[in-house]
Amino acid sequence: MRRKIPSLQALACFDAAARHESYTRAAQELALTQGAVSRQIGALEAYLGIALFRRTRHGVALTPGGADYARQIAPRLQALERDTLDAMSRQGTAGSISLAAVPTFATRWLVPRLPQLMGSHPELIVHIETRTRPFLFADTGFDAALYSGTREQVSNWAGTQATMLIEEEVVPVCAPSLLGARKRLQPAELARLPLLQQSTRPEAWRQWFEAIGVEAPTALSGPRYELYSMTAAAAAQGLGLALVPRLLIEPELARGELVVPCPRALKSGRAYWLVLPERGEPRPALAAFAAWLQLAARS
Repeated sequence: MRRKIPSLQALACFDAAARHESYTRAAQELALTQGAVSRQIGALEAYLGIALFRRTRHGVALTPGGADYARQIAPRLQALERDTLDAMSRQGTAGSISLAAVPTFATRWLVPRLPQLMGSHPELIVHIETRTRPFLFADTGFDAALYSGTREQVSNWAGTQATMLIEEEVVPVCAPSLLGARKRLQPAELARLPLLQQSTRPEAWRQWFEAIGVEAPTALSGPRYELYSMTAAAAAQGLGLALVPRLLIEPELARGELVVPCPRALKSGRAYWLVLPERGEPRPALAAFAAWLQLAARS
């Protein structure tokens, strides 16, 4: 049966025009004339039977139907491009993996270990994009995900199976200059220093102080940063104390840019997980990557 799919040229023109809300800029991006873009979109509108754009004084704007269609086709065009580039780079072999990953864990833990993967599995190529929240694998081109969350959050991720890699344990760290001549501080002393906050974990400092039985009126106060890498960088610049997973700051600790002023680690209740879609047996490349990843986590 013939598939009901418009021409890729028309879809590419529409996608570019939708992103820019401009036929002129879409034409520049695609190295076409504005007239060619207009004709392609006109043909697509006739094919669909709906108006995708409306004219404005400043050019064009998406209709509600056009905005919905743009949201639906954009990830599919991106996935098609990834698949095409993968086939071109690997001559059609099935040795690549598309991985969604929380950014700091990918940058600080996974990427430094990829040379080990290359040594044991030179046929594998890992493409990494950042994702911080659960998603539907069926709506993306991802094969797997590295996710940070609680056991409950992972169990509520529909249509997936998850394997715990590493439990998250957080420790307070700061720049040596914040301590002066001292090497260690008591927990109560930490409560009087500037506290750097993780915007994704607003209760972290309060939970840490409660776990060790110290009152900290300012546990929720302080500048907030979205990523652990930002919080660690701010701490290294002497802006205050950060509460971060030790495994994400190993380089800074080794170089002496950060120190642990109070060695009271706390399990946060979260962990780093390998999440796979429930699609039966994974293909060999993905199975090999999953086995290597679990071994790397244990070591």
